[in-house]
Amino acid sequence: MKTFASIKNTSRTGMHAALLALILLSTLLVGCGSLPTIVPDMDTQSARSIEMKGGRGILSEQQTKAVLDKLKQQNGDSTLLDRHLAVEGAVTGSPLVTGNKVTLLIDGPATYASMTQAIQAARYHINMETYIMEDDEVGRQFSDMLIAMQKKGVQVNLMYDSVGALNTPRAFFQPMIDAGVKVLEFNPLNPTQVRKDWEVNQRDHRKLLVVDGKTAFVGGINISSVYSAGSFSKRKSRKRDADSKEVPWRDTQVRVDGPVALEFQKLFIDTWNKQRGPDLGEHNYFPKVAAAGGEIVRAIGSSPDDPYSVIYATFISAIHHAESSIYLTNAYFVPDPQLRDALKNAAKRGVDVRLVLPSTSDSSLVLYASRSFYQELLEAGIRIYERQDALLHSKTAIIDGVWSTVGSTNLDWRSFVFNQEINAVILSPQFGAQMKNMFDRDLGASKEITLKEWEQRPVSERMKEFGASVWARLL
Repeated sequence: MKTFASIKNTSRTGMHAALLALILLSTLLVGCGSLPTIVPDMDTQSARSIEMKGGRGILSEQQTKAVLDKLKQQNGDSTLLDRHLAVEGAVTGSPLVTGNKVTLLIDGPATYASMTQAIQAARYHINMETYIMEDDEVGRQFSDMLIAMQKKGVQVNLMYDSVGALNTPRAFFQPMIDAGVKVLEFNPLNPTQVRKDWEVNQRDHRKLLVVDGKTAFVGGINISSVYSAGSFSKRKSRKRDADSKEVPWRDTQVRVDGPVALEFQKLFIDTWNKQRGPDLGEHNYFPKVAAAGGEIVRAIGSSPDDPYSVIYATFISAIHHAESSIYLTNAYFVPDPQLRDALKNAAKRGVDVRLVLPSTSDSSLVLYASRSFYQELLEAGIRIYERQDALLHSKTAIIDGVWSTVGSTNLDWRSFVFNQEINAVILSPQFGAQMKNMFDRDLGASKEITLKEWEQRPVSERMKEFGASVWARLL
């Protein structure tokens, strides 16, 4: 059953009446959404059969072998790397691309600084896709910057989600439009403004920036002043209401320089064209891109229009084949039965499974729905931690120290069935070590939830969890 999107990150003053009307209206929309059944048989392919792409196109078998041999020399346990390369190569979708440099960006300040540098260095085109772009200090800074680059002759194309930007006045975008920036509202809520079918339940949750086809940013960070502060302050903040902008937001982004940026470019342009946006013009959006590093990266996008979510299939397959560790950090954790079973089975076979989840959220319904699964997971031997002193919004995973992903995808039904999402998968022990260090920092700022403690929680909390769990598939 499709229902109207649960509104995340948009709980601001004046929203409630409008949202209530939209939610009531959306109950008239009926449809079906399902997830694919993933069987753990992906290891039938060998690493030698993997097709890999570089800056000049598909690599030969000999070139691919050279890349993989070099990667294995850098990794102490090549067996784990072999397995995850085979699994990733077996999942259909975009290609594995070599020759990339990947930079891990923790929280808003580091991300915005790197995005600003890339935007100001642009020479030809800038494509930005975001769920939220707020009319606040950060939003205005990016607006001014995009206008300045457009006036310099760089073509700027901006796509934002109609629900995500529900609180942003449409007048905010007008100066950009007047300057020549091409602006596209994804699936407008106003039915008189739709360019295709009115699909109010399908939202664009992606956070993507592609500059000149050679640099891409992807992760969980929107354009908003809630990201103005870092979340690892040494000074412990007092507990505040989750809606307060004083609460630091904990999030993660990656910057990828190299040929895989073209794969992210394809995803942007495909969505733009499906939304019937303005003609993007002749701007050589797919130039030749030289290698910038040695990392293997896959750009994965999912859409409700697809037969199934490739991101979901990738997650499940990687978890099925984990041998030593699964470390997940996720803001909205409402797992379906197959994902829960995959995690429990991994713990049963001796894999160290740990989850870092929010202790507070901008969606209390999602928070309690998430907690409704704690008992089941804790009993299976999965360790759960709740991040303190920050609002966790990050969506990352590191498996066996070699398979990593950063993106916009939450581990919930909405992300896998109803949303446009985007992730980068990085196959690298070096980048995996950076991800593990970041995960450890989050663990250090988190409180572990033990089974004994959880069984002693108040009845009132259990009732909230049960009530929220009823809506789990619709969140």
